[in-house]
Amino acid sequence: MSDTLQSGKQFGEPSGQQSGKQSKKPFFIPRSVSVALVSVVFGLIAGALFMLITGSNPLTGYAFLFRGGLMNLERIGNTLATATPLILTGLSVAFAFKTGLFNIGASGQLLMGGLCATALGLTLTAPKPVMLLLMLLAAVAGGALWGFVPGLLKALFNVHEVVSTIMMNWLAFWIVNYTIPAYFKGEFLETESRRIPDMASLRLPGLTELFHGSYVNLGLVLAIAAVALIWIILDKTVLGYELKAAGYNRYAAEYGGMRVNRNIVLSLSIAGALSGVAGLALYAGYAVNIQIGVLPTQGFDGIAVAFLGGVSPLGSFLAALFLGLLHSGKGFMNAMTDIPPEIGDTIIAILLYFSATSVLIERMLDKWKRRRSAGRHRKALAQQAEGTALAQEAEREAAPAALESAALERSAVESEVEPAAIEPAAEQQAKSGAMENTALEQEAESTAMAHKAKSGAEKEEN
Repeated sequence: MSDTLQSGKQFGEPSGQQSGKQSKKPFFIPRSVSVALVSVVFGLIAGALFMLITGSNPLTGYAFLFRGGLMNLERIGNTLATATPLILTGLSVAFAFKTGLFNIGASGQLLMGGLCATALGLTLTAPKPVMLLLMLLAAVAGGALWGFVPGLLKALFNVHEVVSTIMMNWLAFWIVNYTIPAYFKGEFLETESRRIPDMASLRLPGLTELFHGSYVNLGLVLAIAAVALIWIILDKTVLGYELKAAGYNRYAAEYGGMRVNRNIVLSLSIAGALSGVAGLALYAGYAVNIQIGVLPTQGFDGIAVAFLGGVSPLGSFLAALFLGLLHSGKGFMNAMTDIPPEIGDTIIAILLYFSATSVLIERMLDKWKRRRSAGRHRKALAQQAEGTALAQEAEREAAPAALESAALERSAVESEVEPAAIEPAAEQQAKSGAMENTALEQEAESTAMAHKAKSGAEKEEN
């Protein structure tokens, strides 16, 4: 019966050691990736709703949107070229955010980096490698300067970086509006600069031919190098540790002996330098001149890139590619359908909204996970109850067999005891028979003696 009970327990085990060994570890998706995927899904759903409102088919619209950015090498190259400034501005916002700062000034930093690089390219004459190196240094210096000022105001006077960087955006806007018409005016329009010469362009003939005449340029190489460099700084250096520590808790970092004010200035300067390189990639790579009266949207799209990428270097790179695809494909979608190109900008705006409200999405994901775990727990309890019922049923089915087995055991025991009990009874009966025979013999002898005595007496009387 004990074996039966053990087998019954095996029926009722919902998750024993054997099942635990056979089960695989569930695939884990990082929280930032989950938030990004949910934001993308919500953005695409919202875009589909807007397409339906305009009387268009969302499936057709999205088909042309993605085909417009991926259907051939030329369009893939244009998508990469469009994404290049977004990679750098997204990296700029993400780096500052990692260190506890909110860099809203990427547009102004991009403008100043592009202005410094364009001015140098239109003024100097040098071999292309030397020219490009000088333009890169000029773009880094211009962007870093536009990040240094808000960082200094934050460190010395605790001026919030959001306010100061927005002010620096407009300061850069009006400087460009004055400088271009005054010193670098174009041949036909006063609202744009002269075209940069080939020796000052980031485009390479071999790279252009590889992508069938697209706008892809060396800026993409600079962006990939910047992603790797920022990842190394943040995760592999003491400087990155100190910058992040100051961002997480300024007072704890000060108590630990870190120079927090220096780190704030340095952080915004590095963020500005990244946006300055984005200006070089935009105005000397994707475009051929710089226009006035325009505050580049790449700086603000960099906020969406950073948050959609989970404020990480690699995530910002991937998010920039996705937004570059939307920018590159929306024109083709508009040309092939009646869907307005602003739908692409709407999707980007919704992505920014959901990425910025990642706390709400995390709560939603936590609630969904709790419901899922509760469902699994209820299922496990149901399986356990079912296993217990099966064990009890098996025990009930095994009870008659066990009783029959016990009866057979008892009969076998009784059959073994019976012969041993019969032998003493037979011996006793034999003894009693022998004693009875002895008594009869004695009685016969006494009777014989009595007859003999009687006969002797009769003879004497005669």
